[in-house]
Amino acid sequence: MYRVSDVMTKQVVYLSAETTLDEAARVMKESDIGDVVVTDGATLAGLLTDRDIVVRAVAERADPTSTTIGSIITREVVMIEQHSTAGEAAALMRERNIRRVLVCDTDRKLVGIVSLGDLAMQLDPNSALADISEGAPNN
Repeated sequence: MYRVSDVMTKQVVYLSAETTLDEAARVMKESDIGDVVVTDGATLAGLLTDRDIVVRAVAERADPTSTTIGSIITREVVMIEQHSTAGEAAALMRERNIRRVLVCDTDRKLVGIVSLGDLAMQLDPNSALADISEGAPNN
């Protein structure tokens, strides 16, 4: 039985809420990732995904050089404990209709991110979702 800690992405990239969209997109491209954790000072402010940039910013014609990521992020973050099972993570994603969950330790310290793609690649590497996820940035 796989635990979330077995399938999660351990490298978490943090950006300030004041970061512009173009800078965030550049960081995501260079890091080959599909999400960043957004902070407001020392406080967790939310999660920014590549989909947020496209759906919330590009579709609304936001200026990427002046629009900050803090203005478009998903502020409601969902967390799961790293010792939870991969099945529990999948059930949480299904229940909340989300593709990514922040992973914390027993002290609620952020230790990673688990995505639907991470779960698919680990649990069913021959699935179409795993094939798609393998070729895409970390989901």
